[in-house]
Amino acid sequence: MAETQFHDLPDGRRIAFRHTPGTGPALVFLPGYMSDMDGTKATTLFAWAQEQGREALLLDYSGCGQSSGDFADGALSIWRDEVMSLIGSYLSHPVLLVGSSMGGWLMLMVARALGNRLHAMVGIAAAPDFTSWGYDEAERARLAGGETLLRHNPYGPEPTPTHAKFWADGEANKQLTDTIPLACPVRLLHSRADSEVPPRISLDLADKLYSEDVQVTLIKGGDHRLSREGDIALLLRVVQSLIE
Repeated sequence: MAETQFHDLPDGRRIAFRHTPGTGPALVFLPGYMSDMDGTKATTLFAWAQEQGREALLLDYSGCGQSSGDFADGALSIWRDEVMSLIGSYLSHPVLLVGSSMGGWLMLMVARALGNRLHAMVGIAAAPDFTSWGYDEAERARLAGGETLLRHNPYGPEPTPTHAKFWADGEANKQLTDTIPLACPVRLLHSRADSEVPPRISLDLADKLYSEDVQVTLIKGGDHRLSREGDIALLLRVVQSLIE
Protein backbone atom coordinates (compact mmCIF):
# COMPACT_ATOMS: atom_id res chain seq x y z
CA MET A 1 0.00 0.00 0.00
CA ALA A 2 1.29 3.45 -0.93
CA GLU A 3 2.16 5.90 1.82
CA THR A 4 -0.50 8.40 2.87
CA GLN A 5 0.15 11.92 1.60
CA PHE A 6 -1.62 15.23 2.25
CA HIS A 7 -2.96 17.72 -0.27
CA ASP A 8 -3.20 21.28 1.05
CA LEU A 9 -6.11 23.43 -0.09
CA PRO A 10 -6.04 27.27 -0.06
CA ASP A 11 -8.39 27.51 2.94
CA GLY A 12 -6.15 25.30 5.09
CA ARG A 13 -7.89 21.95 4.66
CA ARG A 14 -5.49 18.98 4.40
CA ILE A 15 -6.86 16.09 2.38
CA ALA A 16 -5.33 12.68 3.04
CA PHE A 17 -4.78 10.55 -0.06
CA ARG A 18 -2.84 7.67 -1.55
CA HIS A 19 -1.68 7.66 -5.15
CA THR A 20 0.03 5.03 -7.23
CA PRO A 21 1.29 5.94 -10.72
CA GLY A 22 0.79 3.71 -13.73
CA THR A 23 -1.05 3.33 -16.99
CA GLY A 24 -4.56 4.61 -17.58
CA PRO A 25 -7.36 4.91 -17.08
CA ALA A 26 -6.78 6.08 -13.52
CA LEU A 27 -9.00 4.44 -10.89
CA VAL A 28 -10.54 6.79 -8.31
CA PHE A 29 -12.48 5.25 -5.42
CA LEU A 30 -15.11 7.41 -3.70
CA PRO A 31 -16.11 6.02 -0.28
CA GLY A 32 -19.53 6.21 1.29
CA TYR A 33 -21.01 8.37 4.04
CA MET A 34 -18.64 8.63 7.04
CA SER A 35 -16.31 6.10 5.38
CA ASP A 36 -12.66 6.46 4.46
CA MET A 37 -9.96 5.06 2.20
CA ASP A 38 -9.10 2.20 4.57
CA GLY A 39 -12.23 0.19 3.77
CA THR A 40 -12.03 -3.27 2.23
CA LYS A 41 -13.25 -2.29 -1.25
CA ALA A 42 -10.96 0.73 -1.45
CA THR A 43 -7.80 -1.00 -0.29
CA THR A 44 -8.41 -4.11 -2.39
CA LEU A 45 -9.02 -2.07 -5.54
CA PHE A 46 -5.91 0.02 -4.88
CA ALA A 47 -3.74 -3.07 -4.30
CA TRP A 48 -5.12 -4.61 -7.50
CA ALA A 49 -4.26 -1.44 -9.43
CA GLN A 50 -0.71 -1.53 -8.09
CA GLU A 51 -0.33 -5.17 -9.15
CA GLN A 52 -1.65 -4.32 -12.62
CA GLY A 53 0.55 -1.23 -12.98
CA ARG A 54 -2.53 1.02 -13.14
CA GLU A 55 -2.77 4.56 -11.84
CA ALA A 56 -5.10 4.83 -8.83
CA LEU A 57 -6.17 7.33 -6.20
CA LEU A 58 -7.79 6.93 -2.79
CA LEU A 59 -8.80 9.79 -0.49
CA ASP A 60 -10.49 10.76 2.74
CA TYR A 61 -13.02 13.57 2.41
CA SER A 62 -12.51 16.52 4.78
CA GLY A 63 -13.85 15.62 8.21
CA CYS A 64 -13.29 11.91 7.54
CA GLY A 65 -10.42 9.52 8.18
CA GLN A 66 -7.04 11.23 8.27
CA SER A 67 -8.14 14.45 6.58
CA SER A 68 -8.55 17.64 8.56
CA GLY A 69 -11.88 19.27 9.35
CA ASP A 70 -15.12 18.57 11.14
CA PHE A 71 -17.60 16.13 9.59
CA ALA A 72 -20.41 18.56 10.49
CA ASP A 73 -18.93 21.00 7.96
CA GLY A 74 -18.92 18.48 5.12
CA ALA A 75 -21.18 18.48 2.07
CA LEU A 76 -21.30 16.80 -1.32
CA SER A 77 -20.31 19.91 -3.26
CA ILE A 78 -17.35 20.48 -0.91
CA TRP A 79 -16.17 16.89 -1.29
CA ARG A 80 -16.65 17.05 -5.08
CA ASP A 81 -14.29 20.03 -5.21
CA GLU A 82 -11.75 18.17 -3.07
CA VAL A 83 -11.85 15.18 -5.43
CA MET A 84 -11.48 17.43 -8.45
CA SER A 85 -8.51 19.22 -6.89
CA LEU A 86 -6.74 15.90 -6.30
CA ILE A 87 -7.52 14.64 -9.80
CA GLY A 88 -6.25 17.86 -11.34
CA SER A 89 -3.08 17.84 -9.24
CA TYR A 90 -1.98 14.21 -9.39
CA LEU A 91 -3.65 12.16 -12.15
CA SER A 92 -2.33 12.06 -15.70
CA HIS A 93 -4.92 9.81 -17.39
CA PRO A 94 -8.66 9.68 -18.10
CA VAL A 95 -10.57 8.68 -14.97
CA LEU A 96 -12.58 5.59 -14.08
CA LEU A 97 -14.71 6.48 -11.08
CA VAL A 98 -15.84 3.87 -8.55
CA GLY A 99 -18.41 5.15 -6.06
CA SER A 100 -19.78 3.25 -3.07
CA SER A 101 -23.19 4.22 -1.60
CA MET A 102 -23.04 7.99 -1.07
CA GLY A 103 -19.85 7.84 -3.13
CA GLY A 104 -22.10 6.79 -6.02
CA TRP A 105 -23.94 10.10 -5.70
CA LEU A 106 -20.68 12.02 -5.48
CA MET A 107 -19.43 10.02 -8.49
CA LEU A 108 -22.14 11.56 -10.67
CA MET A 109 -21.23 15.07 -9.53
CA VAL A 110 -17.52 14.50 -10.14
CA ALA A 111 -18.28 12.91 -13.53
CA ARG A 112 -20.14 16.02 -14.67
CA ALA A 113 -17.15 18.15 -13.67
CA LEU A 114 -14.60 15.90 -15.38
CA GLY A 115 -15.91 16.47 -18.90
CA ASN A 116 -13.83 14.63 -21.49
CA ARG A 117 -11.50 13.22 -18.82
CA LEU A 118 -14.24 10.78 -17.76
CA HIS A 119 -13.62 7.19 -18.94
CA ALA A 120 -16.28 5.15 -17.14
CA MET A 121 -18.17 4.74 -13.84
CA VAL A 122 -18.91 1.88 -11.46
CA GLY A 123 -21.53 2.32 -8.76
CA ILE A 124 -21.66 -0.01 -5.75
CA ALA A 125 -25.10 0.33 -4.12
CA ALA A 126 -25.12 3.88 -5.48
CA ALA A 127 -27.31 6.18 -3.39
CA PRO A 128 -28.01 9.39 -5.33
CA ASP A 129 -30.59 11.76 -3.85
CA PHE A 130 -30.90 9.94 -0.53
CA THR A 131 -31.71 13.23 1.16
CA SER A 132 -35.08 12.87 -0.57
CA TRP A 133 -35.97 9.17 -0.38
CA GLY A 134 -33.98 8.23 2.72
CA TYR A 135 -35.92 10.32 5.26
CA ASP A 136 -39.55 10.57 6.23
CA GLU A 137 -41.50 13.82 6.24
CA ALA A 138 -40.90 14.52 9.93
CA GLU A 139 -37.15 13.97 9.61
CA ARG A 140 -36.97 16.20 6.56
CA ALA A 141 -38.79 18.95 8.44
CA ARG A 142 -36.31 18.74 11.31
CA LEU A 143 -33.34 18.90 8.92
CA ALA A 144 -34.88 21.81 7.02
CA GLY A 145 -35.23 23.57 10.36
CA GLY A 146 -31.48 23.29 11.00
CA GLU A 147 -31.46 20.30 13.38
CA THR A 148 -28.93 17.47 13.37
CA LEU A 149 -30.63 14.10 12.99
CA LEU A 150 -29.19 11.09 14.83
CA ARG A 151 -29.97 7.56 13.67
CA HIS A 152 -29.03 4.03 14.67
CA ASN A 153 -25.67 3.01 13.20
CA PRO A 154 -25.66 -0.65 12.07
CA TYR A 155 -21.85 -0.63 11.81
CA GLY A 156 -20.82 0.83 15.17
CA PRO A 157 -21.88 1.92 18.66
CA GLU A 158 -22.21 5.63 17.93
CA PRO A 159 -25.32 6.99 16.14
CA THR A 160 -25.01 8.23 12.58
CA PRO A 161 -25.55 11.99 12.28
CA THR A 162 -27.08 13.85 9.38
CA HIS A 163 -26.26 17.53 9.63
CA ALA A 164 -28.53 20.21 8.22
CA LYS A 165 -25.72 21.59 6.03
CA PHE A 166 -25.15 18.24 4.34
CA TRP A 167 -28.88 17.68 3.86
CA ALA A 168 -29.46 21.11 2.30
CA ASP A 169 -26.50 20.68 -0.05
CA GLY A 170 -27.79 17.25 -1.05
CA GLU A 171 -31.22 18.69 -1.84
CA ALA A 172 -29.50 21.26 -4.07
CA ASN A 173 -27.54 18.58 -5.95
CA LYS A 174 -30.15 15.94 -6.72
CA GLN A 175 -29.37 13.84 -9.79
CA LEU A 176 -32.49 11.79 -10.50
CA THR A 177 -34.84 14.66 -11.31
CA ASP A 178 -33.86 14.81 -15.00
CA THR A 179 -31.67 13.16 -17.63
CA ILE A 180 -28.06 12.85 -16.44
CA PRO A 181 -25.94 14.03 -19.40
CA LEU A 182 -23.16 11.44 -19.13
CA ALA A 183 -22.42 9.21 -22.11
CA CYS A 184 -19.65 6.97 -20.76
CA PRO A 185 -19.96 3.24 -19.94
CA VAL A 186 -21.62 2.70 -16.53
CA ARG A 187 -21.86 -0.46 -14.41
CA LEU A 188 -24.11 -0.52 -11.33
CA LEU A 189 -23.78 -3.30 -8.73
CA HIS A 190 -26.49 -3.72 -6.10
CA SER A 191 -27.50 -6.40 -3.61
CA ARG A 192 -31.13 -7.48 -3.86
CA ALA A 193 -31.02 -7.78 -0.04
CA ASP A 194 -29.76 -4.22 0.53
CA SER A 195 -31.71 -2.87 3.51
CA GLU A 196 -30.26 0.66 3.31
CA VAL A 197 -30.43 1.62 -0.36
CA PRO A 198 -33.31 0.01 -2.28
CA PRO A 199 -32.17 -1.75 -5.48
CA ARG A 200 -34.70 0.34 -7.38
CA ILE A 201 -32.35 3.32 -6.94
CA SER A 202 -29.80 1.71 -9.27
CA LEU A 203 -32.57 0.95 -11.74
CA ASP A 204 -33.81 4.55 -11.55
CA LEU A 205 -30.26 5.78 -12.08
CA ALA A 206 -29.84 3.57 -15.12
CA ASP A 207 -33.02 5.05 -16.61
CA LYS A 208 -31.86 8.63 -16.00
CA LEU A 209 -28.39 8.25 -17.50
CA TYR A 210 -28.04 9.48 -21.09
CA SER A 211 -25.49 6.73 -21.83
CA GLU A 212 -26.73 3.69 -23.76
CA ASP A 213 -23.93 1.58 -22.30
CA VAL A 214 -25.39 1.01 -18.83
CA GLN A 215 -25.66 -2.36 -17.07
CA VAL A 216 -27.24 -3.09 -13.68
CA THR A 217 -26.18 -6.24 -11.84
CA LEU A 218 -28.50 -7.33 -9.02
CA ILE A 219 -26.72 -9.67 -6.63
CA LYS A 220 -28.59 -12.31 -4.65
CA GLY A 221 -27.75 -12.17 -0.95
CA GLY A 222 -25.05 -9.98 0.50
CA ASP A 223 -25.78 -6.63 2.09
CA HIS A 224 -25.38 -2.93 1.46
CA ARG A 225 -21.60 -2.99 1.69
CA LEU A 226 -21.00 -5.74 -0.91
CA SER A 227 -17.66 -6.57 0.72
CA ARG A 228 -17.79 -10.36 0.62
CA GLU A 229 -15.00 -12.13 -1.24
CA GLY A 230 -17.29 -12.87 -4.19
CA ASP A 231 -18.55 -9.28 -4.27
CA ILE A 232 -14.99 -7.93 -4.41
CA ALA A 233 -14.08 -10.42 -7.14
CA LEU A 234 -17.07 -9.22 -9.18
CA LEU A 235 -16.03 -5.59 -8.70
CA LEU A 236 -12.53 -6.33 -9.97
CA ARG A 237 -13.90 -8.18 -13.01
CA VAL A 238 -16.17 -5.27 -13.84
CA VAL A 239 -13.34 -2.74 -13.50
CA GLN A 240 -11.08 -4.91 -15.64
CA SER A 241 -13.73 -5.14 -18.36
CA LEU A 242 -14.05 -1.35 -18.49
CA ILE A 243 -10.30 -0.92 -18.72
CA GLU A 244 -10.04 -3.37 -21.62
